[in-house]
Amino acid sequence: MLESQIYSQRRQNLKKQVGSGVILFLGNEESPMNYPANPYHFRQDSSFLYFFGLDSPGLAGIIDVDNDQDTLYGNDVEVEDIIWMGAQPLLKDRALNVGVENAAPATDLDAALRTAVGQGRKIHFLPPYRSDSLVKLGHLLGIQPERIKNYISEPLVKAVVEQRSVKNEAEIAEMEWAHAVTYDTYTAAMRMTRPGIYEQELVGRMEGIALEKGAHMAFPTILSINGQILHNHYHGNKLLEGRLIVCDSGVESPLGYASDITRTFPVSGSFSAKQKDIYSLVLEAQVRAIEAIKPGVLYREIHLKSAKIIASGLKDLGLMKGDVDAAVEAGAHGLFFPHGLGHQIGLDVHDMEDLGENYVGYDESINRSDQFGLAYLRLAKELRPGFVLTAEPGIYFIPALIDKWIGEKKNSEFIDYDRVNEYRDFGGVRIEDDILVTESGFRVLGKSIPKTVEEVEAVTGKG
Repeated sequence: MLESQIYSQRRQNLKKQVGSGVILFLGNEESPMNYPANPYHFRQDSSFLYFFGLDSPGLAGIIDVDNDQDTLYGNDVEVEDIIWMGAQPLLKDRALNVGVENAAPATDLDAALRTAVGQGRKIHFLPPYRSDSLVKLGHLLGIQPERIKNYISEPLVKAVVEQRSVKNEAEIAEMEWAHAVTYDTYTAAMRMTRPGIYEQELVGRMEGIALEKGAHMAFPTILSINGQILHNHYHGNKLLEGRLIVCDSGVESPLGYASDITRTFPVSGSFSAKQKDIYSLVLEAQVRAIEAIKPGVLYREIHLKSAKIIASGLKDLGLMKGDVDAAVEAGAHGLFFPHGLGHQIGLDVHDMEDLGENYVGYDESINRSDQFGLAYLRLAKELRPGFVLTAEPGIYFIPALIDKWIGEKKNSEFIDYDRVNEYRDFGGVRIEDDILVTESGFRVLGKSIPKTVEEVEAVTGKG
């Protein structure tokens, strides 16, 4: 865990931001795979980790704003537990490690909350994203689970987003550690790539390296020769000569901080001329987007900058036509680039998405678009120093989407569908890095994973 004063200061800042009442953070419980004694790998709630730092199930924390008091609730292990788990530190000692002086049995939480409710005090809590947390909140607060959403504290949501969005040096170090492991996973996968093996062999090697380094995956690895499927988790395809692999993967550090990297590389070890054209265009869009990152800039403007670079390049290749600015304004580029440029990243790979994407990526000054493609932009608001975000443009040829747009004659003034049909079996290209917004500009996190055409071809298939 981080130093205890970091957690204490975070809670103090939260008290100042929220102003009054009682703030409740529920930690996560174990989640059974198929019966209670066989749980999935435990992952603590990220906001609980951020403010209370303890990575084990069955915990809850209360921050009493009015009385300036923090309390951690949980149970010490008994002999029956020690048989299976070994000896564990006492809750009171673990609490002191994160700057909490008050520790109480889990059974005391119900009484503490009922007392606060009886006094007419506001109970602040975040949106639950797990059904067991929803039920537990309903029980603790006397609210029917289906009505919990009506009592979520918007001031708490905004305060948590405000704090967690800006990463300190210790958090950046954790993310750099995660990136170093991710570098090893990617270069290993690229080196072993060759026709005839299966996607699952690459995924297995990547995840094995992560485990060797003491990391877990930040999200299920996306790796496929069907790169036109943006989040493809199927790994049973054989690698075929002439295909591209799109791999979107990342690990999280022991403290839960994530990396999120995408690379595209050719099964054969070399790009074809057609592949090189598309890949180089995506790379240009990504590099120029990164170069535009600095405080005070709207990330939506950088997204649109990338869209215009992509549209202009596709026009040069004969796939798009007409005025580039008008094409992007109409959303015509969305046929090829149907997602947003990026998102915040930190304790969650899509940082704080459980709190509501519009709170994290938007604010009072900028609203989400309803245009296809642009509507999927997770981060649009003004960038600030300390933000860490992804830059991940892509170009995809999705047959079902192409057919739909052809049938609707959608944006036909900007798209040459005859030319597009020549790329139906192309797949896709995406390139992604993690970027820190600094006081004067940006810094790409971690050692650069092979990204230029020359770098990718120099390592792919060379294992």
